[in-house]
Amino acid sequence: MQLISLFQEANYEITFATTASETKYSEDLTAIEISVIPILLNDASFDVFISELKPTVVLFDRFITEEQFGWRIAENCPDALTILDTEDLHFLRKAREEAFKKNTCYLECSREVLPIFSEIAKRELASILRCDLSLIISKAEMQLLTETFKIPEGLLYYLPFLVSEFSKQSPSFEMRKHFISIGNFQHAPNTDAVVFLKNDIWPLIKKQIPDAQLHIYGAYVPKHISEMHNEKEGFLIKGWAEDVRTVMQQARVCLAPLRFGAGLKGKLLDAALYGTPSVTTKIGGEGMFSIAEIVENSSAFVETAVSLYKDEELWKRQQKKAFGVVEQEFLRSCFSYKFLQTIEQLQRELPQHREAHFIGQILQHQSMQATKFMSKWIEEKNK
Repeated sequence: MQLISLFQEANYEITFATTASETKYSEDLTAIEISVIPILLNDASFDVFISELKPTVVLFDRFITEEQFGWRIAENCPDALTILDTEDLHFLRKAREEAFKKNTCYLECSREVLPIFSEIAKRELASILRCDLSLIISKAEMQLLTETFKIPEGLLYYLPFLVSEFSKQSPSFEMRKHFISIGNFQHAPNTDAVVFLKNDIWPLIKKQIPDAQLHIYGAYVPKHISEMHNEKEGFLIKGWAEDVRTVMQQARVCLAPLRFGAGLKGKLLDAALYGTPSVTTKIGGEGMFSIAEIVENSSAFVETAVSLYKDEELWKRQQKKAFGVVEQEFLRSCFSYKFLQTIEQLQRELPQHREAHFIGQILQHQSMQATKFMSKWIEEKNK
């Protein structure tokens, strides 16, 4: 939505093409004058659609979308500027999850230990190289791409979460109570964090603060998570939050014990915006500029969470520090103009840009042929 807003600011006409089905959680894009077009995987109807649309800029949501449709864009709209929105580096998140499941790491792995040189890394990096520009949400991931994988900086653009405006006025320490945890349950790190809370973190916090409750929000709650709901333990599965501001400003402390993952953590930014101090892990805090209290292990997590909940002065200091991070690192005004200028310059100099990064053209010519003909085979099979 932030990217859509940026392009609308520059008076782009936006078409949102999607293979996904609409749900009750879907944003009503038509309300902001955006055309929503359903498209099919492995179907030549997309070629007709995109040829008639003739976009000047195409933005792919995650590399798997570029894999599916990138070659069709290259064939039908070769002059369109292609942008990959990575969201996070999938191969990094998967490597951390794999290491965690094998018990080779706890809360954080060094890159030397992580299995990052994987098949999914090859796919994602190839997608980055094929696109004219890739949006990278975390400075830590920018460093990984440029230093470890030697991706040219000219193909990457650091664009974090963007905050249009925020107020430092929020409910006071005394007006708030209980803990909160929030995150979409279709995202594996969020589901694991709730399991971690239930088994290891919350019982120790509850022991020290008997009257406290933990309110857990998130869409698409799976059965094994909903079954954790326990009124007596104060462990409450609330499900989807219609308004994050309301639920966040009611809570005194936000808990995010993430044991694997990548990118930036929107829950921590939301907590900062609404004046709710947070506790997280090194992985949770990666790229977030100390917006939350970062701890090394579960015992430190519990100790910090309890201290923030009980100590008003500590709570206020952490809140003030988080407000400062938002102002210094995530304000939209610091990024929007430069980003739109970069897009305009790339459009003017696209042939030169592609010549300077010719490896992408080689990958488009060679590796995408396999994807292309597999897609055509599937299309014929479906007939």
